[in-house]
Amino acid sequence: MRAIDLIIAVGWASFWIGWLAAAFGVKSGRTAWRRYAGFRVLIAVVVVMLARLGAFRGHDSRDLVLGAIGVVVFLFGLVVAVWARVHLGRNWGTPMTEKDDPQLVTTGPYRWIRNPIYSGLIVAFVGTALAVNLRWLVIAAVIGAYFIYAAVMEQRYMSERFPTSYGSYRDSTKMLIPFVF
Repeated sequence: MRAIDLIIAVGWASFWIGWLAAAFGVKSGRTAWRRYAGFRVLIAVVVVMLARLGAFRGHDSRDLVLGAIGVVVFLFGLVVAVWARVHLGRNWGTPMTEKDDPQLVTTGPYRWIRNPIYSGLIVAFVGTALAVNLRWLVIAAVIGAYFIYAAVMEQRYMSERFPTSYGSYRDSTKMLIPFVF
């Protein structure tokens, strides 16, 4: 296993272990799991197909520069996601969770984008594709589509919960990419 593959594997494993551990102690809420099950199944099917196609095997050794760029992009994405998660604190939840006592968080990365966790994870998947295998771009695209859908659903919920403050916040920030989208 190349060093780059090891960095990516350890990075993802560490991220998800920490992410799941941080899920304890968040505010209670509701998610309509059945309504969004199709997206989750699609993501699982794509991952299994990519595994069968060898997407998790690295580039050949000549792609060291691409691998290094991928690792930097990957780490940047994880840092953004963790930074955003820290600013959400107990308000964090799985995509499209409706919290019982939500707060509108506008600090940290939320000053520039409304969904920095989604943005960070998409960037991390793109970095993984660059570092390990470009077939990971398919996963990034599928997850990106899921996160865009989740962001739109969450935007509707937040508009209902914060009718006076969310509109101005939405107008002053972008959904996923600062100054762009």
